[in-house]
Amino acid sequence: YLVTSTTMTPIAGKLGDLFGRKPFLLAGMIGFVAASALCGLSQDMTQLIVFRGIQGLFGGVLFATVFTVIGDLFPPDQRGRAQGLFGAVFGLSSILGPTTGGFITDHWSWRWVFEVNIPVGVVAVSVVLAGLPYVRSKASWRDIDFWGALTLAAGVVPLLIGLTITRDHAWTSPQVTGLLALAAIMLGAFVFVESRVKQPIVPLHLFKNSTFTVSMVVGFLTAFGMFGSILFTPLVFQGVLGISATNSGALITPMMFGLLGASTATGFVMRRIRNYRYLGTLGVAVMIFGMWLLSQVTPTTPEWHVVADLIVIGLGLGTTFPLYLTAVQVALPRQFMGVASSQIQFWRNLGGTVGSAILGAVLANRLPDYLTARTAALHLPPQVISSLPKTGSANAILDPTLLGKLPAAFVQAIRLALSDTLHDIYIFAGVILVIALVSTVFLKEVPLTGAAAGRGFDAPPVELEEEEREAVAR
Repeated sequence: YLVTSTTMTPIAGKLGDLFGRKPFLLAGMIGFVAASALCGLSQDMTQLIVFRGIQGLFGGVLFATVFTVIGDLFPPDQRGRAQGLFGAVFGLSSILGPTTGGFITDHWSWRWVFEVNIPVGVVAVSVVLAGLPYVRSKASWRDIDFWGALTLAAGVVPLLIGLTITRDHAWTSPQVTGLLALAAIMLGAFVFVESRVKQPIVPLHLFKNSTFTVSMVVGFLTAFGMFGSILFTPLVFQGVLGISATNSGALITPMMFGLLGASTATGFVMRRIRNYRYLGTLGVAVMIFGMWLLSQVTPTTPEWHVVADLIVIGLGLGTTFPLYLTAVQVALPRQFMGVASSQIQFWRNLGGTVGSAILGAVLANRLPDYLTARTAALHLPPQVISSLPKTGSANAILDPTLLGKLPAAFVQAIRLALSDTLHDIYIFAGVILVIALVSTVFLKEVPLTGAAAGRGFDAPPVELEEEEREAVAR
């Protein structure tokens, strides 16, 4: 799902700029619902993987379009509030989704986790059909950058797969190096194509705009840190504090409450203060503080303390969520609203994938060393020492069957070793966020009240006027 949705996001953003948003919003919703039905009908794992990939394609179209629709519906000074409310909905769905999915799986069937999208999707499609204006466009299929789409997919797919399989393969393995090398070649070809076609999927001259570039960098780096906190937080609860998997899932929920509240508040505050760009700096600074708090967790840390740390991270993340999306929409001509919005999503997804891979490598490399150091001081019999898995897999050493056979002192040593490892991970993620913090200072603020308002759902002109091209660089 992540591979196909990330690949499709920038393509859908450009298509929306060419042909208008409504057809792609509808296509994304209908395709997502249809793919959900196919997932629910899957007879084996191969079918489920294929249908999830198809679902990701339409999910990429949906997410690329829905953020841009806000720019079409609202003038610049109201977009922050709208994006903030959307972020709040996202946070609320992140809270209710896992709980609802667990209830459905326990009481009905896992198939209904997918099939429940069907009635919800039908209602959503009906609302869009009835409520959104008809789309008019001067573009034709000849304006589509087919070669750009092909080279982008040929580069992003091996990149994401190569990063993902680092959990099971060494970074120097032929599988990883081969996929990353292929990705580098094809992404180079993508840049070459984009520099020469008339309607590129990603117009390279957009990177001359400092607001656009800074927003992409901050989006990538904050996603790197965000996934660092979310991905490894279950290890904090289960591995370090010894909490059950069921309870640890519930304890992660407050982070989303922080995101929900901060995202909503930021959207309302943006239009009321002069220098809204400093809200982004504040948000990243709060995330850094939250990462530092998580790095201090030990087996004796109270549960409520970790929950509070996660709320802090959610507050910081919620502050950045609507700000940079709104800023990049306002900073560029309306020709590029779809491209700008989809690029934010693309770089966030990419940052999360890269962050998961790199921080996972830190876990795999540091955990065995800390295990050796912590257990060596116990002077336990060799047969006990040898019972510990010889891998850096945190899941392996958290096996309840294994832990039940070990002395209490040994279990405590394992928890301390995992605590030491997570300390390094959160510090590493915090350093990445420090780079993001420095980057926020370079955001060139565009007044929200002085930019051109969105003009409904008509597709913008296909040709880019010379004065607009010059405005991009400014």
